[in-house]
Amino acid sequence: MKTTIFTFGIIVFMAGTMLIGCQSSAQKVESAEDKVREAENEASDAKMELYSLRQDSINEYNKFKRIAEEKIVAHEKSIAEFKARRDLEKQENRAQYEKKLAKIEEKNSDLKKKLADYKEGGKDNWESFKAEFRRDLDEIGNAFRDLTVKNNK
Repeated sequence: MKTTIFTFGIIVFMAGTMLIGCQSSAQKVESAEDKVREAENEASDAKMELYSLRQDSINEYNKFKRIAEEKIVAHEKSIAEFKARRDLEKQENRAQYEKKLAKIEEKNSDLKKKLADYKEGGKDNWESFKAEFRRDLDEIGNAFRDLTVKNNK
């Protein structure tokens, strides 16, 4: 008797589980459509965020490029002014200044080319490029400042 009650209980439990666990075809389709809509919304949001990040990156690069180009042009202007003043220098100092000035001009033109040739390569590459470029710009500024300080003595 206990065995039949126990067996009957297991059968009722299994049947109930199967009935509760089974979804109709319409419910399955609706559930799948909801998941697809949700995935499409997430993909759309991700695309918008990527576009926004890309625009921010482009704007940051353009701002950096504009500032760097202004500094390069300022260096070129300073070099031109120094060349105009070099004729007033003593003959023995002129050759030394011209060598240093040629190096500064070469570094300045290399930076100009480096800025024009930069290709997007990810955030880490961009950060290292910016740091290196700023350091190089500062070196040119310091070299020119040293050259003009020595010139004024």
